[in-house]
Amino acid sequence: MKVLLDTNALMVPGQFGLDVFEELERLGYHRFLVPRPVLREIEALAGLADSRRDRTAAGIGLKLVSGCELVEASGEADDVLVGLALETGAAVFTNDKELKKKLSTRGVTVIHLRQRRYLEIASGRSSDV
Repeated sequence: MKVLLDTNALMVPGQFGLDVFEELERLGYHRFLVPRPVLREIEALAGLADSRRDRTAAGIGLKLVSGCELVEASGEADDVLVGLALETGAAVFTNDKELKKKLSTRGVTVIHLRQRRYLEIASGRSSDV
């Protein structure tokens, strides 16, 4: 199964020390997709985030992108994630409250960080495509 990664998902390893790929595989996801707008966001945060902690987490996230499939797309990251999830049937890993709501109301499977220690499937439909 495949999962789209949001910017904040890529920052989880640097912020909480969690191996997100191992956790995603535990949940049955083996294809990790990063849309181009998410890549642009993480690149910007790696250089311009307000705190050193966020810059470091973004830098780690940027390195993680090399283990993912880059999906060419244009537009705002959240809109692209919703569109691609609906188009491809992929789940979305995000901790963004507003985005989770948009996705779940459209029946998209949402994965999020739980208790800063593991990932959990929050809602939605099967993303096996």
